Amino acid sequence: MTLGTGPGGPLEVLVVDDDVRVARVNAAYVGKVAGFRVAGQAHTAAEALAFLEGTQSSHVDLVLLDHYLPDETGLSLVRRLRQLGHHTDIIMVTAARDIATVQAAMRHGALQYLVKPFTFAGLRAKLEGYAALRRALEGDGEAGQDQVDRIFGALGGASAGPAELPKGHSALTADLVREVLRGAEGPLSAQEVAERASLSRQTAQRYLKLLERTGRVRLSLKYGETGRPEHRYDWV
Repeated sequence: MTLGTGPGGPLEVLVVDDDVRVARVNAAYVGKVAGFRVAGQAHTAAEALAFLEGTQSSHVDLVLLDHYLPDETGLSLVRRLRQLGHHTDIIMVTAARDIATVQAAMRHGALQYLVKPFTFAGLRAKLEGYAALRRALEGDGEAGQDQVDRIFGALGGASAGPAELPKGHSALTADLVREVLRGAEGPLSAQEVAERASLSRQTAQRYLKLLERTGRVRLSLKYGETGRPEHRYDWV
């Protein structure tokens, strides 16, 4: 796994898909996610490689890469990029769902794999997980176990977006809880989340536990003078 080291500001994304219309839709999705910006679009492996080897290459943090390209496969392109010394991060966005391709993508360093067709919520979850991973890897020096857990939790949490909630859970409610936590200045209790999201405490607690299990929410304990410690939650 290689994480890009671009400058501060929005994370720059190159969208690669052979279908011009699909590339345009995916680019529009990327533009709607806070903290991301579309650096460009490419419709063949050759176009993608030319873009990354051009003057724009230093600005590309992430490539959303289709596997089925007209001149070579996406995985073949990933191999060539690594051989040429390009360490731009890759999220596969493709209709290829056979296990061999998924396994090869993992072995060649793809950070995530999103199967077509997908919703905006599905792509947003992957991008937000990627952004969380970038934040977890900021800084120098050695990492303690807590930081290592946050790094791997950020990557794993990207696979549990609103589009993949368990049966009986609402993506809209999950979004409400997410927005409350992201807008907070610090950790919140379940009661505080419930009040800000206009939910019952039981509902807020249920979604907080779900998001905490997927690694997208961090649980901490606040100890008072007496009684049981209060559970506090914040967005990873």
